[in-house]
Amino acid sequence: MATSSQVKPIPDGMHALTPHLVCAGAAQAIEFYKQAFGAVELARLPGPDGKLMHALVRIGDSSLMLVDEMPEWGSRGPRLLGGSPVTIHLYVEDVDAVFAQAQSAGAKVMMPLADMFWGDRYGQLEDPFGHRWSVATHQRDLSPADIKEAMDNMSKEQKMQCG
Repeated sequence: MATSSQVKPIPDGMHALTPHLVCAGAAQAIEFYKQAFGAVELARLPGPDGKLMHALVRIGDSSLMLVDEMPEWGSRGPRLLGGSPVTIHLYVEDVDAVFAQAQSAGAKVMMPLADMFWGDRYGQLEDPFGHRWSVATHQRDLSPADIKEAMDNMSKEQKMQCG
């Protein structure tokens, strides 16, 4: 057994910041994330009642933790809360392919894909569990001044579409 001086404060394969989602049906969410985003399941800890107390998947080079909704313990998902103010951003190699794959798996389009003024091809989806995802492929490197100029030149309607 490693002593605390030998243990890394951030485990191998993890980043300093990791989303931790509450889902009504975390096991089903894992399957959706596998189909939609190519997630790989790394860990699953079911509780005595079968609900997931903890799960870990990897999407691309990042980890995502999941837990089942358990209102009796203060763990509520977006559907129970009436939505979520959080959007999870996912950069991918081919946003068109991933967007279509996620839709086929059951994601709802919230904002169609478009080439955005900040240099990304970008769109937003809502997964079947109420979590919102923005998915993008970076296409152009722009300076902050270039981005501001492009934004200033957009019509009001275009700005509304960007959220």
